[in-house]
Amino acid sequence: MKAGWCLALLLVSAPLRAADAPRIVSLAPSLTEIAFAAGAGATLVGTVEYSDFPAAARALPRVGDGWSVDVERVLALRPDIVLAWTSGTPEATIARLQSVRLRVVTVPTFRLADVPAALRLVGDLAGTQSVADAAALQFEDEIRSLRKHYDGARPVTVFVQIDDEPLFTVNGRHIISEMLALCGGSNVFADLPQVAPTVDIEAVLARDPQVILSTDDTIADPQSAWRRWSQLAAVRAGAIYSMPSDTVTRATPRMVDGVRSVCGALDDARRRIRSLPAGG
Repeated sequence: MKAGWCLALLLVSAPLRAADAPRIVSLAPSLTEIAFAAGAGATLVGTVEYSDFPAAARALPRVGDGWSVDVERVLALRPDIVLAWTSGTPEATIARLQSVRLRVVTVPTFRLADVPAALRLVGDLAGTQSVADAAALQFEDEIRSLRKHYDGARPVTVFVQIDDEPLFTVNGRHIISEMLALCGGSNVFADLPQVAPTVDIEAVLARDPQVILSTDDTIADPQSAWRRWSQLAAVRAGAIYSMPSDTVTRATPRMVDGVRSVCGALDDARRRIRSLPAGG
């Protein structure tokens, strides 16, 4: 009797998926987060590894990770829609899913404007347009306010460190470069052809960034890691910062917090650069 009462309570308290709502599988942590923010969390029946926000996402069945998907697991979840990550989900995976007659919707996440667009797209797919549009409008308003605040900020050059072994960065087409530009920063590797290229330390030394931003969560103290390269302007100024990876690299509504973190770091860097002795 007690067990039955507990089950009934669980069913009442759990978010319910409407009978006519689509069954959705997400193939990226960012798209999982987008779905929840768009009011479509209850339509999700599966996702991939590292989908950890919000907390409810952790309970969803896994079908692989962002690069390797088990198509049989996806099929077992009987999805009506599969959300794929335009810049991350391999084309072969998308083709395989389409070959078994699954509806794959690809979602671009290259620019800040893609975040509200993705919210509205998922809201349309899930029938949660009002929630999605409210979230999209809030994101647009906050980004607009930040653009206005940092318009005319003193330019600084920036190296973005995504990983240290090997040394990975991003080029000008990556969304992080747009975040930098909003805050008055300029990506020193914006001209490279690959979106997420590897570089060597000699290339970093040659481009001599004034600021280093590390999104690599495995580096506990990026200041110490870079200290031996004392010829770098960023090292001389102490302008080396650890950025919260999820809010800076995932194209979701939380990216507003990431922009604030980046802008705050660049503001601090400007103060440090101004305080250096002449010729320092």
